Amino acid sequence: MIAAALVVLTVSGAPASAADALIAVATNFAEPMELLEADFENRSGHAITVAPGSTGKLYGQIVQGAPFDILLAADMERPRRLEDEGHAVTGSRFTYAIGRLTLWSADRSLIPEDGLTVLHSGGFRSLAIANPDLAPYGAAALETLAKYGLQDALSEKLVRGQNAGQAFALVATGNAELGLVALSSVLSTRNAIKGSRWDVPAGDHEPIAQDAVLLARAADNPAARDFMAYLRSEGAREIIARFGYGVSP
Repeated sequence: MIAAALVVLTVSGAPASAADALIAVATNFAEPMELLEADFENRSGHAITVAPGSTGKLYGQIVQGAPFDILLAADMERPRRLEDEGHAVTGSRFTYAIGRLTLWSADRSLIPEDGLTVLHSGGFRSLAIANPDLAPYGAAALETLAKYGLQDALSEKLVRGQNAGQAFALVATGNAELGLVALSSVLSTRNAIKGSRWDVPAGDHEPIAQDAVLLARAADNPAARDFMAYLRSEGAREIIARFGYGVSP
């Protein structure tokens, strides 16, 4: 069904009749989603509306009956749960992006080539992370600190944003000197602060595999099904990679 929808989008340029869909999107992916939304609507004739938020909160809203058609999560766990619990279409789940974590500061000189040096020094006031209970980027940040034996040493310096976007904002506004944040936020065209950064090696934490899933209420929604197909297209993958995400082959 997904492959068939992709053929409709790429060959004919528009579906037989336009429809709309409401898509819940993890905060870290909000800006790429704006470009994807415009490209998809131009290609398909469908209309989509985007609702960003932390993955944990979006999951809770879906379970409580929020009228979303698709979830683009920041992890694999919540989409898998939604399938298991009957809230999503079985077999529709796939990884649309692999997130990257970076240690970032608005200060151009604060982070040396090896970011571990500044973390081990502890010579800073605060380190921003996303809430690890709600945001996979926050969980990955804690895993990274634990790997280097720093979780206890830096626990009193941690300040938490509710989601990946808020963690980034804490650093951008100077409320935190450093942050373990989404690389996509740092590479954003809206981020005018070059600052300094150290990209966390992918092996320092569990992969931030971000899964998409078609929700049960949208099983027969052509706009939702066509968007899920579009997300796997070469054009969509190119947009996603622009923001520093890995994309599955």
